[in-house]
Amino acid sequence: MKQTAIVATSPFIAAPGRFLSVLDFDHAQLDACLELAASMKKARAMRMPHGRPLDGLHVALLFEKPSLRTRSTFMIAVRELGGDVIEPPADVVLGGRETVEDVARNMERWVHGVVIRTFAQQRLEAFAAAAPRLRVVNALTDEEHPCQALADCLTLLEHWGDLRGRTIAFVGDGNNVAASLAQAAAMLGATVRVVSPRGFELPGGVVRSVAEAARFGGGVETVNDPITGVAGADAVYTDVWASMGQEAEAAARREVFAPFQVNAALMAQAAPGALFMHCLPAHRGDEVTDEVIDSNVSVVFDQAENRLHTQKALLAMLAGG
Repeated sequence: MKQTAIVATSPFIAAPGRFLSVLDFDHAQLDACLELAASMKKARAMRMPHGRPLDGLHVALLFEKPSLRTRSTFMIAVRELGGDVIEPPADVVLGGRETVEDVARNMERWVHGVVIRTFAQQRLEAFAAAAPRLRVVNALTDEEHPCQALADCLTLLEHWGDLRGRTIAFVGDGNNVAASLAQAAAMLGATVRVVSPRGFELPGGVVRSVAEAARFGGGVETVNDPITGVAGADAVYTDVWASMGQEAEAAARREVFAPFQVNAALMAQAAPGALFMHCLPAHRGDEVTDEVIDSNVSVVFDQAENRLHTQKALLAMLAGG
């Protein structure tokens, strides 16, 4: 019997030519991406077709930072959408051998899109500005991690059905993951409490951007006390205390962040049945205990799986089909 492709039920909505930030999506585009991701996940599980919008196209992965989930899921996503992946060595394309702008102008002549994992957001923006015909995706910078936020929101939608009125407590450094999560979740109607030690709060510019993008009563709050911040939350999210590039600060950060460890006692302050989230990799025994990350409320591997499905949807939208 002939199989019929599973597709999203809403009209197709094209994405902008680049995805450097969650805020490159408007509300309709974010909704459409998550709906398309859910339909693609269902199609993949049933081994049913969902289109090949990258057929005959090449996508380059330019990664300056190490990666397991991001690299693996983007490679699989491109191939399952019919495209091909190239991986030029990082020391050649982003190592200072030539300017970022010149690398971008070369890539623009060869490939359809570029997925970049780098340090400064400004570096990514310079690359995208130099090659306006390229589809450029932010696979992580020091300031933002929008692809992770898409997977996080799909995971929450799978468990809750709707983010409106929900509260997510992000416990730890007000970092790139916290920034993108706050932007995306607030656009879907959730409140994100970023619970950090003093001096490690979410940047003011991010707080303002969330306030401008939020809808359905969503928003962001900054809290310095972990018990107050987690109280009544529907989900508790944490991340490593020292991100890539901050290894020299690890010992000092461990002392500052120790009271913010997500353990059974802290999870008990959240709402009954609250989900536990982590973008991975986790430093077990630091920001989270084994008891929590291995518990039945932990959805960390759902988040990791959903990186594939949301990135497939994102690439399909950026391809225009």
